[in-house]
Amino acid sequence: MLRKIVLTLAVLSTCVVASTTFSYSKDVKLPQIVTAAATIGELSAPFGWRDFCRKYAQECDAQAIGTPQIELTADVWQTLRNINEVVNRDIEPVSDFDHWGVAESWDIPTDGKGDCEDFALLKRKMLIALKLSPSALLMTIVYNRRHEGHAVLTVVTDRGDFILDNQTDAIMGWEQTGYRFVERQSARNPNIWVRLSDSPAEIIVSSRK
Repeated sequence: MLRKIVLTLAVLSTCVVASTTFSYSKDVKLPQIVTAAATIGELSAPFGWRDFCRKYAQECDAQAIGTPQIELTADVWQTLRNINEVVNRDIEPVSDFDHWGVAESWDIPTDGKGDCEDFALLKRKMLIALKLSPSALLMTIVYNRRHEGHAVLTVVTDRGDFILDNQTDAIMGWEQTGYRFVERQSARNPNIWVRLSDSPAEIIVSSRK
């Protein structure tokens, strides 16, 4: 376990040093263009995010915004794939109840364990360290195929909205996931959330896998 988290944090350190320098094969093929999810009004941030901001205030800086859309070049696409795979591989899925003894706790998984939102938060942190726009990296709550509350990371690009998910290494357009999308962060302020459907706003994100 120690090896896993050391490796993940080493990747994060590499991201900070690398900044916007990418060096990947020119043979990488971009995905097909997908749709962008429509929003239907603002709502309060979920408890998990508010509690996360109490513990990690620097991750919730409303001034740390950027362009609302990322240009999806081949290098950026490969970076998204690499980050998704590394975090999915190196973090052990554990429910909040088994981990912390509480129903809901959003955290950066520095001990190498976490559930779905912790995977997404680490991916968000790593991609922001690579200077990708925070406004295009949006924490998102969905119902998964088992109708469980689940968290993923939406990446808003000029080719549509793509999902980084701890349940798969494949990065898909949001409509291809089979999930029911409920809410996500606003591009203009990470502490304001927007509704994506008419589902109840306050959902316990319980899925660890």
